[in-house]
Amino acid sequence: MMPAEMLCVAAGGALGALCRHGVSLWCADRFGKAFPCGTLLVNVSGSLLMGLLAGCWQRWGTPSAFALFAGAGFLGALTTFSTFSMDTLAAFHAGHPAKAMLNIGLNTTLCLTATAAAYFLIVP
Repeated sequence: MMPAEMLCVAAGGALGALCRHGVSLWCADRFGKAFPCGTLLVNVSGSLLMGLLAGCWQRWGTPSAFALFAGAGFLGALTTFSTFSMDTLAAFHAGHPAKAMLNIGLNTTLCLTATAAAYFLIVP
């Protein structure tokens, strides 16, 4: 990877991580900490955006610098499978298996649906 490409990924990643943290704090403040709403929100919205971008890139092409910034950088840092995994493990460990299973079901179903729906809005 060239230095300019690394910079694109790093800049996008920094912004994505800041947005993820901000959304998580906002959701915890607004909805409480009983369910990891912030993680769910960034995963679903990030999946939707990735589907839209992938559809646009497939249909019209994209400059590689933007793809690296937006896809690998921003959306890669915004969405977070590791946080989803830790939230799920914490729910199991705290004796809340139903909450853990709900988290698994919602993240999996909503993220895949959002990505596919957004992609197929662009690519017939």
